[in-house]
Amino acid sequence: MREVNSAVQVRFMQKEDIDQVLLIERRSFPAPWSTQAYLSELSNKFAKYFVLLEGKQVIGYAGMWVFAGESHITTIAVHPEYRSLGYGRMLMLTLIEYSKQRGVDTMILEVRVSNSFAIKLYTSLGFKRIGVRRNYYIETREDAIVMLRRLKQENETEREGAK
Repeated sequence: MREVNSAVQVRFMQKEDIDQVLLIERRSFPAPWSTQAYLSELSNKFAKYFVLLEGKQVIGYAGMWVFAGESHITTIAVHPEYRSLGYGRMLMLTLIEYSKQRGVDTMILEVRVSNSFAIKLYTSLGFKRIGVRRNYYIETREDAIVMLRRLKQENETEREGAK
């Protein structure tokens, strides 16, 4: 088992990262995204994607769309050899902080009902279950739990505390 590396860095995803991202994608999801899907996301003005790097190796990534006062998390994955070390939390905290800095009111995501590890992580970060999307994942017909975190009150509280 690996240990947490304090030299791990988070930065915006670049085109050059896609090959490494796809390796993780294929090991993480039954219907992985394609190179073209990521290229499209990187050129989308609403999309923000981050990679987690250990040296030059991508060990995780996460992305979301930010628009109309909302962040919609589209994907997050950590390389199987680096899971359960806090890197998923690190990526989620990056998304949350980026959203707060942009005055986002709410964050939303979908998660497979069978993904208990992710559900536990999201719950620990303040996301609440608000619904279910039936047969959301086409390739497996699995339901998705819809989860939401409200940032507006947090942003207002932080501004009040800074006064």
